[in-house]
Amino acid sequence: MELLDPRVDFVFKRIFASEGNKDVLLAFLNHVLQDAGAPPLEEVVLLNPYTDKDDPEDKQSIFDIWARTVDGRLINIEMQLFNQYDMEKRTLYYWSKRYSSQLQTGGRYIELKKCITINILNYNVLPNAHTHSVFHLLEDSSGAPLIDDIEIHFLELPKLKKAAVPGEEGLVNWLLFLKGDTDNWEVLKMNEPALQKAIETLEYLSQNPEARRRYEDRQKFCMMRPPKGTARKGKALPKVSQKEGKKAWSRPSWKLPIIYYGWEWISRPSKPQPDLRKRKSGLCIE
Repeated sequence: MELLDPRVDFVFKRIFASEGNKDVLLAFLNHVLQDAGAPPLEEVVLLNPYTDKDDPEDKQSIFDIWARTVDGRLINIEMQLFNQYDMEKRTLYYWSKRYSSQLQTGGRYIELKKCITINILNYNVLPNAHTHSVFHLLEDSSGAPLIDDIEIHFLELPKLKKAAVPGEEGLVNWLLFLKGDTDNWEVLKMNEPALQKAIETLEYLSQNPEARRRYEDRQKFCMMRPPKGTARKGKALPKVSQKEGKKAWSRPSWKLPIIYYGWEWISRPSKPQPDLRKRKSGLCIE
């Protein structure tokens, strides 16, 4: 059986944001927060649970996961399979929208609650070796926090070099699941009981013809939408025809072909010099 890729936002949301899987989401969130030294949550409320009305071909469909804690903190989880570039600015933009959306006309600033953003990335962004990086708003010299209302997590899957260890709990098991470590699923299930439900959900979706159809629709839809953004040095993305841009990409671990757009260009400075820049991007995860 060819398994669907849990890193595709449509599948990710089905696993973690279905009403029947709130315990899966809670377990995952607690490991993310505890890995950063925060206490676990007792409960979360899904603000945009997955429904069959979430159309993979509708650009208005939101495949991020929005949740709220008992004390009112807002959590946004975004899964990014391919590099959309400018992720740092994108993160701040969507964090600010979530934060400011709390305040209604006539509301008081004191009513604003903390917003936590969790980015799960299938590519590297930050110039460090940490799989899990956490950011707050701190004063430069003393490290004193200005306010605790902003917290941003980056989980960069390619930086994960650990293997599943029997009897070892923790965030690593969840990240290995997302990376497709199918050879060690039995170990992951024993380490994290909630992962068994996540794995069973993925297996069910992979066997369900309707779910697979919607999954493939999502691929086709994103294939037709080049990613937004600019190159690192501020130059606009080059225009590439569909015929030139379409390529096939096969994930060895899931053995499922995924179609994506690729951009590849060579800069031509005034003086000839070996300056090759490549940019490849794919599924449009909004």
